[in-house]
Amino acid sequence: MLKERDRFIKEAAFLLDLLFLTLAYLFSYFVREGISLNLSLSRIFPEAEVSSTPLSTFQQYALAYLIGLVIWLLALFLARGYKFLRIEPYYRTALRVINSAILMFFGFGTTLFILKAAYISRLFFFIFVICGTLALLVDRAILNLAFKKIHQRGYNFRNILVVGTGRRAAEFIKKVRENPDWGLQVVGVINDDEGRNIKEVNGIEVIGGLKDLLNIFHQLAIDQVVFVLPRSRLSYIEEALRVCEIEGVETSLAIDLFDMNIARSVITELDGIPLLSYNTIKVTEWQLFVKRAVDIIVSSVAIFVLSPVYLGAALAIKLTSPGPIFFRQERMGLHGRHFKLVKFRTMRTDAEKELSRVDDLEQMTTPEFRNKKLKYITLVGRFLRKFSLDELPQFFNVLAGDMSIVGPRPTVPCEVDRYEVWQRRRFSMKPGLTCLWQVSGRNEINHSDWMKLDLEYIDHFSLWLDMNIMLKTIPAVVLGKGAY
Repeated sequence: MLKERDRFIKEAAFLLDLLFLTLAYLFSYFVREGISLNLSLSRIFPEAEVSSTPLSTFQQYALAYLIGLVIWLLALFLARGYKFLRIEPYYRTALRVINSAILMFFGFGTTLFILKAAYISRLFFFIFVICGTLALLVDRAILNLAFKKIHQRGYNFRNILVVGTGRRAAEFIKKVRENPDWGLQVVGVINDDEGRNIKEVNGIEVIGGLKDLLNIFHQLAIDQVVFVLPRSRLSYIEEALRVCEIEGVETSLAIDLFDMNIARSVITELDGIPLLSYNTIKVTEWQLFVKRAVDIIVSSVAIFVLSPVYLGAALAIKLTSPGPIFFRQERMGLHGRHFKLVKFRTMRTDAEKELSRVDDLEQMTTPEFRNKKLKYITLVGRFLRKFSLDELPQFFNVLAGDMSIVGPRPTVPCEVDRYEVWQRRRFSMKPGLTCLWQVSGRNEINHSDWMKLDLEYIDHFSLWLDMNIMLKTIPAVVLGKGAY
């Protein structure tokens, strides 16, 4: 859980350092070789002549680049530049960068002397050390600002439920509260023993018992449930674990090593507390990072490229039917989070009230419901819906982070109340613009099969599957299969 996320952050910071140091090296080279700066330093410390073409000089400097990069990154490790990334104030981070620069100065200089690399300009050496230090300071400032913004928006926090009311649970909550850098916030405590009338644990309200887990998942956005129980209570939580599995909520067990010698079964740990985690989604932090990066890039490009289509659709809607251009509706996203989905309006303004009156979700895929729905769709709306142009404003939802390009389609909260229990696991992934349902026939598929396709996507998630679905979406949209 946290170790994987922390490792991901360190790896991302390492790659960012690599990029900034590379840019600093190239800048230093072109300043020295391209602009041919001639300072009085050369009169004091004579430099070796480099009698070669710029290309061969660059090849010589390439070896020095690899050596310098390795030494500087090693210096960052020695200065503990990757240990406290999320919790350290910037001035301490800056001091670590400066310490690494000092180590780099002596380490790189000594290495060049030992290798007798006389072709390396002394002026270049000084420029690189200065530029590299400034580049790393800017690099870490960006990271520091990013972490601060993420915390302010609440995106770096996971909502967790703690199951347990004993000493271990209280200690766990205390450690979470003392370490906000872990990115966890306890939203409630579950009483595992109804015989104990406990109202709060370490300042956190007890919001129900084990039997209330299902209702709590339907009312609150819960990312993870942590069972912090003594060994004697573990036999009572089997049904609760099954509820978490059905809902697609990540589950962790806090194991007390003093009572149970099961260290081989530990997957992750939280400040010395071993956690055995179960997650219905097989996804790594790197996959989520790439998926989010793709979302931002694709949605930004789509909004820019399709801006004439946005303008044309907006004018057509405004000129042909009374009412607003956009249709905004509350939908449910990741783990039950609510957000406002935006679409181009394709129906009369009274349509939502009439069409929401269904007793069975399967009715929504019947020919009768389709004919009823067609009565409310405007002339322009039919064209927009046929080619999914009404969905284009959802790129803004993707850019905002409420949706992804690929994922289960977002659902109206009132429909979720009529879901079968097994269908709620679809909320364990962020909703998307397109999905397996979208490329498999859309409204030609009944509701039950639609839910099964969403779970199939979750169970077999991969970046390759996302790419495959995106490519299949193009012909599905152009041909308008299953749309009305």
